[in-house]
Amino acid sequence: LAALADAVQEEGLNNINVTQTGCIGLCQYEPIVEVMGGKEKVTYVKMTPEKAMEVFRLHLKGGQVVTKYTLAAEKSSKK
Repeated sequence: LAALADAVQEEGLNNINVTQTGCIGLCQYEPIVEVMGGKEKVTYVKMTPEKAMEVFRLHLKGGQVVTKYTLAAEKSSKK
């Protein structure tokens, strides 16, 4: 949370809000980052500050979903 909030503030990206929420029922995948906007919500799971910075650069700034960190990718890797 702090890594994303700091990056958004440092870049002056006023169109991005970073907020903390309560449990969304996916405790085994925490920490979770949800990106809302665009075509659909993207849920990133098992985040670290380093992964969050990659999501920040590629998705929030570049518009490219970082598929390898998404909930869908995590679920398909367990099959």
